[in-house]
Amino acid sequence: MTATDPALTALANGWAALSLLHGRIEAHIERALQARHDLSVREYSLLDVLSRQHDGEGGHLQMKQVADAVVLSQSATTRLVARLEGRGLLSRYLCPTDRRGIYTDVTEAGLKLLEEARPTNDTALRRALDEAAVNPDLAPLVTAVKEMPRTPRHPSPLPAQ
Repeated sequence: MTATDPALTALANGWAALSLLHGRIEAHIERALQARHDLSVREYSLLDVLSRQHDGEGGHLQMKQVADAVVLSQSATTRLVARLEGRGLLSRYLCPTDRRGIYTDVTEAGLKLLEEARPTNDTALRRALDEAAVNPDLAPLVTAVKEMPRTPRHPSPLPAQ
């Protein structure tokens, strides 16, 4: 295979289209969340992930799991948690069975903001997809996104290759 191989070119074009679609969707949602709720996409995603935790076996996520779910490094996730904690939207506490572990929970104020922001996020996502669907290069990807089976909102990350 060479750099001009049609299969590689098609793959690169597909990746470029996917990247473009992602960027457009994220920018659209970012503008809506910032304007209406003073939240970034990452902040919304973090609140959403943490709101799905539960008590009991495997109920609380470790910081690495949270970082993987919001697609950030652990250090960036820790900074994001600290920022939202400073706004009173999250709280941290020591793990009762392992004093080295720290859990993060969404506060009542965080849950309220998340519930207010959820319709904004969902509407912005639908609009961004509808706008992208008119672009012939993006339309197949939009169709694929809309036809995805209903799965957990934050599936486990893919194993490292």
